[in-house]
Amino acid sequence: MTEPELIDLFTGDHTGLAVPAHAEALHAAGADFLTRAFRAFGAIDGDNAVARVVELVPCAGGSTGDKLFLTVEYARPEPGLDTRLFVKFSRDFVDERRDRQRWEMQSEVPFEMLTRRPGFPIRVPRAYFADFDGKTGTGLIVTERIAYGENTGEGAIEPHRRKCLDHLTMDDPLPYYREVVTALARLCAAHKAGRLAPDIDAVFPFDPVTGSADPIRYDAAGLQAELDHCFAFAERAPQLLPPEVRSAEFHAQMARDAHRIREHEAALQRYLTGNRDLVALCHWNAHIDNCFFWRDQAGDLHTGLIDWGRVGQITFGSILWGGLSAAHHDIWDHHIDELLALFASEYHAHGGPLVTKEEVEFHLTLHMATMGVSRVLAFPEVILFRLPECVEAEGPQDAMFLPVDPARNSLHIYTVFLKFWRRQDFGAALDRLLARG
Repeated sequence: MTEPELIDLFTGDHTGLAVPAHAEALHAAGADFLTRAFRAFGAIDGDNAVARVVELVPCAGGSTGDKLFLTVEYARPEPGLDTRLFVKFSRDFVDERRDRQRWEMQSEVPFEMLTRRPGFPIRVPRAYFADFDGKTGTGLIVTERIAYGENTGEGAIEPHRRKCLDHLTMDDPLPYYREVVTALARLCAAHKAGRLAPDIDAVFPFDPVTGSADPIRYDAAGLQAELDHCFAFAERAPQLLPPEVRSAEFHAQMARDAHRIREHEAALQRYLTGNRDLVALCHWNAHIDNCFFWRDQAGDLHTGLIDWGRVGQITFGSILWGGLSAAHHDIWDHHIDELLALFASEYHAHGGPLVTKEEVEFHLTLHMATMGVSRVLAFPEVILFRLPECVEAEGPQDAMFLPVDPARNSLHIYTVFLKFWRRQDFGAALDRLLARG
């Protein structure tokens, strides 16, 4: 694997500025560049400036380019003008695997521009600059830094929460997922009601391939081999899965349903992408670790969403799976109907078309069926690769899973998927779709 060719500066497609492509280049460009960039983006007035870069330090984590914490001083401090900022590059010039993900920022840049419009319907980090070079996939975004758990009192941001650890970080997850679902529905509604931008569909065109369930790439033999891996995982580590989803009866149902889903994939995708009332601009990965929460003076909970890479028009099944698949099992076991009804209600109440809870549920079910056969059946292999010793774990909440996010997340989401498959009966759902003609 070779390192990508280093680029120090790129010409932004949107501002025309010469923009730093990595941390060292940004450090060298300093306050002069930030002044030009923030003015061009409308983040500061033409008579204000970034007077000094106080701090520029690495921020660990993420799956794409480098991230930094940036602290600045302004020539004229103003209320609402953040000095503590977050920097994200699209490129990683020392890791080809991560660098391949650079195109995720291409749609995120116009989205950051969109969030600066008056009346944007949900809370996101305030954008100070964003630009991208479509020829090389090189981009830079600067936003407000979310102060997770740094303050107390009214309006303070609660501590950051890791994915698939609701049982350790929240006494009652339900209010948090109500807020997430509400935010997703309101953004969808604003799009459908025409309140985001007049050219929104041109800037974010719907692609039925990237905006829906992933294509199923197995042939029949390959699918059966993947199913066999799932069954072997349940036999080898039964303590990691609930009894009802590792029974011989359910495994037989999985095999029947999965092969039928593959055979009827074209009909499934036509349904998932065919009703534009069930497609909108939204976040595709609104897991709890991509959210921030705070309470107002009355104690009411509110949420905002971060990390908008690959943002675009996507199906409602993609939206809801992306926001809820990592949620506590109690959410899926006891509250999923309430949350789907809330999504449908908020969507219509804020300007979206009238859709029923039942249609939203059917859409989510068939999305999960198609997407799951395409992707989630491979999760047992991911779990065993990332944490081979998991077969000796006492159960899914064994401490050995805590430091190994890919294994823990994959196990949790795989279990959510299997339980919903059993509850909703993917084969029966497919029969209902085919009966519609």
